[in-house]
Amino acid sequence: MNSQNSHELIVSGIHLELTPSLKTYVREKSERLFRHDERIVRLRVELECDAKQDVATRFTAKGHVNIHGPDLNATVQADECHKAVALLVDKLDRMLKERHQLLKSKRKHPHATEFEGVALPKAV
Repeated sequence: MNSQNSHELIVSGIHLELTPSLKTYVREKSERLFRHDERIVRLRVELECDAKQDVATRFTAKGHVNIHGPDLNATVQADECHKAVALLVDKLDRMLKERHQLLKSKRKHPHATEFEGVALPKAV
């Protein structure tokens, strides 16, 4: 299976009709996430419109990233649906970068290991 086809994108709308242009917009924006980390299994985006909310927080975009390891979840509110999607993708991208840096820093920092009662020095 090709690495680009191994991930899945699910877009759903809550109290919101998903137009083809909105689905295409979400797909185009989320490609940045899939290029960033190939270990993403599934990305689920939920778009919600609540008419009772204030105009500034009317649209809510929720993102759930299923990845090897702990999943990532993010929520963003905005006054326009496209703006909420853009902010959500930015937030998820930052979260993936932070997670990548954390794994990288753990791998690069050796620590002293106890071997049969004798502590070995750190590797240089």
